[in-house]
Amino acid sequence: MRVLLSIKPEFVKKIISGEKKVEFRRKIFKRNVRIIVVYASYPWKSVIGEFVIEDIIKSNLQRLWEITKHEAGIDEKFFWQYFAGKDYGYAIKIKDFLLYKKKLDIEKHFGLKPPQSYVYIL
Repeated sequence: MRVLLSIKPEFVKKIISGEKKVEFRRKIFKRNVRIIVVYASYPWKSVIGEFVIEDIIKSNLQRLWEITKHEAGIDEKFFWQYFAGKDYGYAIKIKDFLLYKKKLDIEKHFGLKPPQSYVYIL
């Protein structure tokens, strides 16, 4: 199974460069997902690539930060702001990122509107 995941361009750039090797989420998929197709949100508004999920780590926030901070691509302040009000979170470990040669239009190629977080695709 695949999901199309919305990610802000500032983080997409860090994923492409290899600086960001985990994608944090407050909620995670209910189905067994293997591939994440990346939709870069405004102002890019394009599907730009995909990656294999190496692992999904669920943990309390202190431990999650400690085990991911060197590959997070964000600072600790942003981490705590993002997870404000939560007791635990998820880190999706990125493996084999593939940058598409051509950006894809989400409506034309997938028949979808940009998701707030994610949407399952075939």
